[in-house]
Amino acid sequence: MLIFFALLYLCAAIVLYRSRKSLMLSALLEFSLRANENRAKLFEEMPTAYCIIGQNGDLLWENKALHKILQTGNKPEKNIFSIFPNMQKEMLEEKEAVVELHSSFMGRKYCIDIIRLDSLRDEGEVVHYGLSEEEELVAVYLRDETEEVELQQKLDEERVVLGLAYIDNYEDVMEQIEEVRRSLLTALVDRKITRYISSANGVIKKIEKDKYFFLLKQTALEKMMEDRFSILEEVKEVDMGNELAVTLSLGIGYGAGEFTQNYDYARTAMDMALGRGGDQAIVKNPEKLSFFGGKSQSTERVTRVKARVKAQAFEELIDSKDKVLIMGHKNADMDCLGASVGVYRMITALDKRAYIVQNKVTSTILPLKERFLNNPDYPNDMFIDGETAKALVDNNTMLVVVDCDRPSIIDEPDLLTMVKTKVVFDHHRQSSETIQGAVLSYCEPYASSASELIAEMMQYIREGIKAKPIEADCMYGGIVIDTREFTNQTGVRTFEAAAYLRRCGADIIRIRKTFREDFIDYQAKADTISKADIYREYYAISTLERAGTESPTVLCAKAANELLNIRGIKASIVLTKVEDTVFLSARSIDELNVQVLMEKLGGGGHRTVAGAQMKGFTIEECIDKVRAAIDEMIEEGEVE
Repeated sequence: MLIFFALLYLCAAIVLYRSRKSLMLSALLEFSLRANENRAKLFEEMPTAYCIIGQNGDLLWENKALHKILQTGNKPEKNIFSIFPNMQKEMLEEKEAVVELHSSFMGRKYCIDIIRLDSLRDEGEVVHYGLSEEEELVAVYLRDETEEVELQQKLDEERVVLGLAYIDNYEDVMEQIEEVRRSLLTALVDRKITRYISSANGVIKKIEKDKYFFLLKQTALEKMMEDRFSILEEVKEVDMGNELAVTLSLGIGYGAGEFTQNYDYARTAMDMALGRGGDQAIVKNPEKLSFFGGKSQSTERVTRVKARVKAQAFEELIDSKDKVLIMGHKNADMDCLGASVGVYRMITALDKRAYIVQNKVTSTILPLKERFLNNPDYPNDMFIDGETAKALVDNNTMLVVVDCDRPSIIDEPDLLTMVKTKVVFDHHRQSSETIQGAVLSYCEPYASSASELIAEMMQYIREGIKAKPIEADCMYGGIVIDTREFTNQTGVRTFEAAAYLRRCGADIIRIRKTFREDFIDYQAKADTISKADIYREYYAISTLERAGTESPTVLCAKAANELLNIRGIKASIVLTKVEDTVFLSARSIDELNVQVLMEKLGGGGHRTVAGAQMKGFTIEECIDKVRAAIDEMIEEGEVE
C-alpha cells in the first residue's frame, strides 16, 4: 500500500510539475527580481520592451513596455513564437552573444535582440534568479523601428537614378531611308524616348545625335523594371520606310552614395548592353546586374574599321612584349583552338615568342592538334600546360584570352592575376562576370565565332598575314562548327573570313574527315535524341549517358543541335554529368534567347548557343531548374 501511494504521489507531482512549470518559473523570476527592489524597478520601468522566455518560447516575465505592446493585440499572446512567427526555436539556441531579428506585430516593425542568459552567467552579468544550472533562459529586447524603416524607404524612393540611352543602329537605319525622311524618323524616336522618361517624372537631355542622358527617381525605375522597359519595343514600331527596325539600349546605375559612382555604373551597364548586342536595358547597383530585353538578333556591321583599329592596337601591344601566352576556355572546342592558332600566327609573324596554354585536350580537337605536334614547322613547346605557363610569367609577358570572357571557365584562372597585360577576343554576349583590367578587348556578339574575328584581324597586321594551311583548317573548322555549317549567326563577313581562309589553303574535305565521330559517340548521341522529352510543346530536354564517351560535353552540344531539326522546337537543352558537375548545352534558332535562359542557371553564351555548369546537383534537379527557368521566361514575355 505504501509503495502504491508513493508511486501515485510521484506521478501526480510529475504531472503538476510539467503543467505548472511555466507558472513556477515565472514565480521564481518574480521572486528573484523582487529580492532586489532597485533592479526590479529598473527592469519594470525600462522604456525598452524587455522579457525573459524559456526554451519553448513561453513568456516567463515581461516589463510594462512589452506588456503595453502585447495589449494592442486582439488577444494577448503568451508565447514569443505566436507573437513573431518568423522567430524560430533554433535562434534561441544560437551560441552567439546576440542574435538580431527583424519582425512586425500589429502593423509595427521591431528590431529584436535575443540574448541567452546562460552564456552571460559565466561573466557574472546577470543573477541566477534562484534557478538550477539546467534551466536555460533567454532575454528578448524589442526596439520599435517603424518610423526608421519608413524614413529609409522614403529615402530610397527619392534617390536619384542616372541613365544613358543609345540608339544601337542609328547609322544603319539612316542609310536605308530617304534623306528627307531622316529628320522625321529622328524626331519620332526622340519623342518616344522623351515621352517615356517624362511620364516617369524624369529629366532627359540629348547629348549626341543618337545618345541621351536622363535622371529618374528610384520609384520610377522600379515601375520601369516591372513593365520590363516597354520603350525597347516602342522604338521598334517607328516606321518611316526603314526595313531595319530601330533598336535602343539603356544603361542605368543607382544605389551608390555619390552621383559620379552612379554614372560609372550607368556607363558600365551601357558598355555591357552594347557588348551583348544591344536592344536591351541593363540596371546596375553595387550588388548585382539586372538584364531586360535582348530579343533581337545582333546586327552585323558592314564596315571593317573596328577590326582594323583593333588589329593595329594589338600589333602595338605585341611589339612592346617579349612573349605572349594564348589561352581559351576549359575543354577547348574547335573555335577555341582555331582562334588560338590564329593569334599564334599573328604573334610569330611579328617575331615574338608565343605559347598556347591547354590543360586538357578533348577528342574533338585532338586530330587537328596532333598535326602541330612533332611538326618541324612548329616548336615542341607550342602547346604547354598551366603550370608551365605560370613559370614563364614575367613583366614582359602578355596574356591573350580567346573565345571566352568569363574568368570562372578559362583554362588556367591563376594567369589572370599573374599577368598584368591582358587582351580579350570573344564573340559571346557578355554576362555579369567578365575579365577585368583588359588593356584591349574585342568582343563582338554579331560575329559567328572567335575564329572569324581573328581571321579578319590577320588581314590588317602589317601588310596582311597569310595563315598556313594547317592553321587555316583549324580556323575554318571553328567557323563551321559555331555556325552549324553556315546556317546559324552567319553574315557577309563570315563568308568573307571563310573565303580568306580558303585562299590560305583550308581544305574542306580534310576538315570534314576530322569532324567524323566514333561509333560509340554516334550511338550515344542518337540515344540522347531518341529519349528527348518535349516540355511545353516547344522545348526539347534530354540527357546524355557518358559511358564510353571521351567528350560528353561536346556530344551534348551536337545532340542539342540535332534536336533543333525537329519541326516546332524552339530550343533544345541537353544535360550530362561529369564527376560532380552537370553540364548543360542549350541551342535555339531565333525564338528563344538561350543566353538569358542559361544566365538564370549561372551560365551564359550567345543568343542561339549557350551553356552552363551546375555543381553539386543531380541531373533531375537540374532539369527541374531548367523547366522553372523556361516558365519564368514565358511569364516575363521573353519568348517570342
